[in-house]
Amino acid sequence: MASDQRAKTRRRFVQAAVVVGVLSAGRALLPAGSDAPETGGPARARPRPPDLHAVPTGPAPGGGPAGAAHDPHSYRLRPMAGETSRSGPGASPPHPEVAFHLSTDRREVFLTFDDGPHPFHTPRVLRILRRYGVRATFFVIGENAIEFPGLLCDIADEGHAVGNHTWTHPQLTALPPGAVRSELGRTSSLLEDILGTAPDLARAPYGEWDDPSLSICNDLGMSPVGWAIDSQDWTVPGARTIAHTVLDAMHPGAIVLSHDGGGDRRQTVAALEWYLPRLLDEGYRPIRIEP
Repeated sequence: MASDQRAKTRRRFVQAAVVVGVLSAGRALLPAGSDAPETGGPARARPRPPDLHAVPTGPAPGGGPAGAAHDPHSYRLRPMAGETSRSGPGASPPHPEVAFHLSTDRREVFLTFDDGPHPFHTPRVLRILRRYGVRATFFVIGENAIEFPGLLCDIADEGHAVGNHTWTHPQLTALPPGAVRSELGRTSSLLEDILGTAPDLARAPYGEWDDPSLSICNDLGMSPVGWAIDSQDWTVPGARTIAHTVLDAMHPGAIVLSHDGGGDRRQTVAALEWYLPRLLDEGYRPIRIEP
């Protein structure tokens, strides 16, 4: 317990350094298939969740000190064109080195959230996970993490895994190797400075990996992670649709893609609040990804 407290104290100290500009996040870099859902019998009929397109707004609990300065529903440090190409027309085939589900002999599943931390949505996702005592994995963007280091510490302090989702969310397969190394390496350096340990998990924006980017990912000590279930929350289809997309495709070992940043994620939050207790009722146990 004492060591945990010391780690939290150190994180908060480094967070202050980030806010006042002491932290050097841009230091030089060192050189360096989804299974189908199980069908163990007829699916249980589920009650229909409310179609929550509007969720009460208000100040975000526990957000970073700069959060109030931004519109909480449109916040992003730079525009993002789309959320993923893995599930859309023309998506590239899964790379064999990328984990899309994890082997387990229990009903364990892996909830993941991309594109944060976000000053409005991330605290609400954390609150729901805390209420049900489950852990998840957050793939964060460097430019957001440096803006809201307090939220990054909150994620880690509550026992969730923190992964690398690049610095600015580019498509890695369209970049030269030096730019890929900068996107991944700069983010890893920042996370190590704030949290005390470098990330050992990475997710490529849009799920797009190729051999050069995977080689750099491995050089930086990270395992690449994809997803087996795309919640499709990035299409903003309504909380009911998001919830049923997750529940209907769920199976042991599934990695689930959702987003806590990159846009208005109120539907994601509302869907999570509805489907998470139902996953637990069905015997699933959401846990963090361990490399």
